Amino acid sequence: MITETVKWIGGVDGVLELIDQRRLPTEFVMLQIRTVEQLYEAIKTLAVRGAPAIGVAAAYGPVLALQQLPAGTDTREALDRVGKACDHLASSRPTAVNLFWALDRIRCTAKRIGSDAQGTVQQLRAAILAEAEAIRREDIEMCQRIGVHGESLIHDGFGVLTHCNAGALATAGDGTACALMFAAHRRGRKFQVYADETRPLLQGARLTAWELQRAGITVTVICDNMAGFLMKQGKIQAVITGADRIAANGDTANKIGTYSLSILARHHGVPFYIAAPSSTFDLDIRSGDEIPIEQRDPGEVMEFAGVQTAPTGVAVYNPAFDVTEAKDITAIITEKGIIERPDADGIRRLLGARP
Repeated sequence: MITETVKWIGGVDGVLELIDQRRLPTEFVMLQIRTVEQLYEAIKTLAVRGAPAIGVAAAYGPVLALQQLPAGTDTREALDRVGKACDHLASSRPTAVNLFWALDRIRCTAKRIGSDAQGTVQQLRAAILAEAEAIRREDIEMCQRIGVHGESLIHDGFGVLTHCNAGALATAGDGTACALMFAAHRRGRKFQVYADETRPLLQGARLTAWELQRAGITVTVICDNMAGFLMKQGKIQAVITGADRIAANGDTANKIGTYSLSILARHHGVPFYIAAPSSTFDLDIRSGDEIPIEQRDPGEVMEFAGVQTAPTGVAVYNPAFDVTEAKDITAIITEKGIIERPDADGIRRLLGARP
């Protein structure tokens, strides 16, 4: 792995450590998270971000919640504490489905232990921590498999455009979109990555460029509005991004600006790829029209690096995500394989889901 974004230190009385991504690239700071409220704030304020990393981090939240229980608490009260912690964390960010997927796994584990008449609070704590650790391990393995499945899409001499951050900082492993790049780099391929700065919070400039530079991959930061011109010049041979939620028909929510790139790629004949784990698919949502889009603080747009850049009182629209239609996606790369020209049938076949 390039870096450990999320890790648990110690046993059931341990602590969750996160890289504070708000401080990168100029400062590398590890946060120690000891309460559910601290974890909620870390997710809400993007100290930890990226759909898989959010899910992994949130899975440890109920472990923290149970640390606060007074001695002598019975299992029923402990289960109630777990449920409340999951509900609170689930309200932190609405779009990334991995958050809800991971919390649902923790809820199921807690119910299984709680349904045993002989189950103790100590067993509940140990089981939830074990499940959270399993989610983290699976995420690391998922990233590796996505890289293996997709690295052949990056050839020598390619220019690869990516948006936002879908690397190690967004997961527990090597990332999703960036996993393809890391895998291709390890095979000795020479290629150029262009990282959109990704306004308004600059995840591409601050985070993706930082990761790729550390890995020894040639990377150039560009403003978001330069991507079309690079495609016209023939400098881009593939666009690869991550995803925060994928509907049953293949419509994909990702960082705001991704939709525009898909249209530019289609116009210029450039393949447009999504790299995401199977946990990012939400088969209960038929199309992208049903994906909830998070609206963020207007201050993120009103300011740049702490300096006000728009008139006081002006209206601001700040959606965190947009939706790329399946028809504009060349393929979705998952840990289970590649879905070319994604549609509902192809997705269900790969995921092994019932029609």
